[in-house]
Amino acid sequence: MAKQKSRPEKDRGVSQGRRTFLKTTAATVALPYVIPASALGNAGATAPSNRIVMAGIGIGNMGRGDLGSFLGRGDVQYVAVCDVKRDVRGAQMNRVNEKYQNKDCKAYNDFREIMARDDIDAVHCATPDHWHAIIVIEACRNGKDIYCQKPETKTLREGKLMIDAARRYSRVVSGGSQRVLEDYRKTVNACWDGQNGRVKSINVNVGPFPTECNKAGQPIPDGFDWDMWLGPAPWAPYHPHRCSGSYSIDGTSWRSFKDYSGGGMTDWGAHHFGGATFAIDVREMEPEEVIFHNENGRKFATCRFPDGKLLHHNYPGRGNMDVDFTGDAIAAKPVPTYAGSGGIYGDFIDCVKTRRKPFRDIELAVHTANVCHLFLAAYELERSLKWDTAKQQFVNDDEANRLVDVARREPWVI
Repeated sequence: MAKQKSRPEKDRGVSQGRRTFLKTTAATVALPYVIPASALGNAGATAPSNRIVMAGIGIGNMGRGDLGSFLGRGDVQYVAVCDVKRDVRGAQMNRVNEKYQNKDCKAYNDFREIMARDDIDAVHCATPDHWHAIIVIEACRNGKDIYCQKPETKTLREGKLMIDAARRYSRVVSGGSQRVLEDYRKTVNACWDGQNGRVKSINVNVGPFPTECNKAGQPIPDGFDWDMWLGPAPWAPYHPHRCSGSYSIDGTSWRSFKDYSGGGMTDWGAHHFGGATFAIDVREMEPEEVIFHNENGRKFATCRFPDGKLLHHNYPGRGNMDVDFTGDAIAAKPVPTYAGSGGIYGDFIDCVKTRRKPFRDIELAVHTANVCHLFLAAYELERSLKWDTAKQQFVNDDEANRLVDVARREPWVI
């Protein structure tokens, strides 16, 4: 794809301002041009050259909602959409163009065409989970900040690769769970205000586990790039349940199946475990052990963190986000919150401007996802496992280490 030419230096002025600052943080990225006001649709209170130029990848269902949140901001200019379903990308392209009353938004089937555009500062990603790591890493490599929906990873190995890419290329990478702060604030406050003493443990109830998909093949709908939807996942015949974006995890959506997701354990677990690790103040670390329990046929598990705190999954007789305290009051701690305005989306945009780490920085989001994956491994093997956080592998356990990652179809290797 041919790149647009930069404007001459004499037209740029002495300082290119915010957009130059964003790009020059990554040494491999060329200086961008400043988009003229005529190319940016309706003028707003924010000067055109100070808007964050954005695109969306995976814009059905949750991605459609993300698009709306970014599109409604005066400090964002939305210029491109990408989806493997022709009707979906066409409808959302029209939505953007109607918002700006022009035809500047472009639609793509292949996300790599968005990565090739040097006029785009940031992207948001709401593809199925098996695509997240590849798209986040490619965004970083191409000098783009990225907001990625949860769960951020499909496997344990992917997390470190995503963190490394964010740090190497100096990118702002935000996870997408708004519920971590917004749904569980009361639990977080109760833990951080110190009145109930130190936290000993917290329990999360979530499920179900992912399953194999053995659906018979059906004709591929017109305008649907099925091979691109599968991407790194194993080849499989098309079936509407296999790729449905439904939020149900009952065998009728991609969230149900091992090839694309971790089931309810990662889908809702990203929210619940994210809130739990935030509440008990272990989100900056990973468990060092996951303990499998089988008491009279009742299976549950516990992650133990380096500071001794316990995170239970489905502990008998305990409710979701149920905290066990010591009872002796301790000093309160201030609770971290979003930057900027507009919730988690505003937090991301503010951090793109300031280059600070977002509330759901990719490292914190990966730690949450790893909790989900560690639980899944213990349940699959039905035994306790020790986790080496430095090496990102299970300790002296070849069988468990085969669960750290999956094979990927060419050319989608990482």
